[in-house]
Amino acid sequence: MSLRGAIIGLGNVAVHGHLPGWLERPDVEIVAAADTRAARRQELQKHLPQAHWYASLDALLAGEVLDFVDICTPPATHAGLIQAALQHGVHILCEKPLVSRREDLDVVGELLAQDHRVLATVHNWHQAPIIRKVCELLRQGAIGEIRRCTWQTLRTKPASAVETQDGNWRIDPAMAGGGVLMDHGWHAFYVLYGWLGQVPDRISARLETRRYTEWPIEDTATVRLEFSAATAEVFVTWASHERKNWASLEGTRGMIRIEGDTVVLTASSVKGDETRWVCPPALSTGSHHPDWFGGVASEFVSEVTGTSTVKSRSLAEASLCVTLEALAQESSRQSGAWMPVSGRLPLVAAR
Repeated sequence: MSLRGAIIGLGNVAVHGHLPGWLERPDVEIVAAADTRAARRQELQKHLPQAHWYASLDALLAGEVLDFVDICTPPATHAGLIQAALQHGVHILCEKPLVSRREDLDVVGELLAQDHRVLATVHNWHQAPIIRKVCELLRQGAIGEIRRCTWQTLRTKPASAVETQDGNWRIDPAMAGGGVLMDHGWHAFYVLYGWLGQVPDRISARLETRRYTEWPIEDTATVRLEFSAATAEVFVTWASHERKNWASLEGTRGMIRIEGDTVVLTASSVKGDETRWVCPPALSTGSHHPDWFGGVASEFVSEVTGTSTVKSRSLAEASLCVTLEALAQESSRQSGAWMPVSGRLPLVAAR
């Protein structure tokens, strides 16, 4: 029997990222969609001519019998949509950021405690072949204990969005919840959490506007994180002259680097001993990553159907990410002051 799902928000990430993944699954049927923009109905009819169209989530929930909803709307709308869906008793997959404020995550956590529905965030970079290869090497102990991580995301501008009369929502702080830190720092935070397996002790950040001075949000963020036995530096920007990702992990027995679509392992025991694995695509290739969504969908479906042996990792990751985002913004307002992280995680992290 197929799960009945609906998509909320027919923007680019839904059409080009999520829909291709759902359409490949014989165990899922997308039966409806909702969007406040009537013009997006044509996109639904193009890909799913039999699906029902609604102008709001409330109308959709009243008109359909659903197992889950897939939320693909701008970040500021996530909290309200999640609460409505949980109160209606359906499972939820939601684009990142899950929510943009820690207090919203507390409310969501209380609702989850009452109903125990599945709530997962689309942390799709975990599914990138190059990230999966790094995780494999770390599990094998290839570089020993991690001591330092460096992460860079360079972009020349924000990803495109379906244009409205107000333009791209990514540069509207009221809709995006922040600038490049919310957009790309979120990915860096949950990937680093996966690599290190621990919460940082404290965080320091500087948010800047280097190129797009007419925007009311930052286009560049520099973040430092301190862990019990390691440090991390994260640099994300929309103000670069090139588009690429670069990362390194220095350990007690060697180093791992991500260079384009290649993972490079350098062992410290033998000078010049270097091994390379090509793992396309590069993290900087594309914006919607339909090839990475399949793994996200599989984890979500297995949890909804009870075939998963572990709870969704994305909820704990989202709890950490929303906390680090808020503390980074506060640190920047205080000229890069160090902010303690321990004891600041929202209620939902303890589930």
